[in-house]
Amino acid sequence: LMGVPFGEFTMGYDVSPLPGQSAFGAVVTGLTPDDLGKPDMMESLRALWTQVGVIVFRGLEGGEESHLRLSRMFGKLNDHPLFRGRPDYHPELIPLLYDGRQELYEVDGKVVGAYLPWHSDLIYTDVINRGGILRPVELPERGGGKTGFIDRIHAYTTLPDKLKARIEGLEVLYRANFDATNQRFGRAPGLKLVQGGERMMSYHAVERPRTVHPLVYTQKETGRKVLNISPWFADGIYGMENEEGDAILEAVIEHIVRPELAYFHDWTLDDMVLWDNWRMTHSATGVAADDRRFMKRTTIDGDYALGRLEFATDVMPEGARVSV
Repeated sequence: LMGVPFGEFTMGYDVSPLPGQSAFGAVVTGLTPDDLGKPDMMESLRALWTQVGVIVFRGLEGGEESHLRLSRMFGKLNDHPLFRGRPDYHPELIPLLYDGRQELYEVDGKVVGAYLPWHSDLIYTDVINRGGILRPVELPERGGGKTGFIDRIHAYTTLPDKLKARIEGLEVLYRANFDATNQRFGRAPGLKLVQGGERMMSYHAVERPRTVHPLVYTQKETGRKVLNISPWFADGIYGMENEEGDAILEAVIEHIVRPELAYFHDWTLDDMVLWDNWRMTHSATGVAADDRRFMKRTTIDGDYALGRLEFATDVMPEGARVSV
């Protein structure tokens, strides 16, 4: 595995590369519920996460309780009061249900639900969460529903030197627009909204100011540079909202969404997937319109402290920090 010394991580679990992707990520097996919360295990797993960016935990028993305990090993968890009142409500879990009543998109000529373009969570706010762990509760009967990941550290290393030099010091503006057909840069060709959903409407009910984030920043622990771009929600280059700025952003996004840079996770029910939201861009490929998919997600708190609102007088309204 490129740059990942797996031999360092031998704390009573097994580590192997992601299937078909050697540039980032890892699969961890052999963890048990008894391991969760052990300080030396926590230190080892955090070090692995820093190195690889996304970890697939396979075969960890204990369901929801293990999901929460594993998540807490990587940081404080955010509460999600938005979902209070649901029968299965837990303040630290986001239910992600597709059952035919949510948004439907036409992608590559097929109508799908549970589709999300390439993005970083909460990039449209000034405070970006540290990461999350996703766990399937019910998987679609007819397949699909993969989750894609792109490592922006690896993506930066593959940029042409000329483009690296051009983007150094630039900042990107982001706008919260949850209709993926309004994506300005890197939108899937021929993407159409077939059916709007209640969730999209509730997200759009809150007016949010634009945010600004650096296009390149450095991972503190390792000194590696991160190509800090979310194709969905990107609205332009700060101070360069013109053809030149748009062309730069288009070139960067065209580069980052290339298939060879991605890993698409094909879920099984005993999987949990942890990703570093300060470093990974992720997506959801979608499921057949009449199928079902139910996932639960924790949100690991944190702030890389490099984002800001566009204007000093802007205020992020209460309830606006809701993740897709």
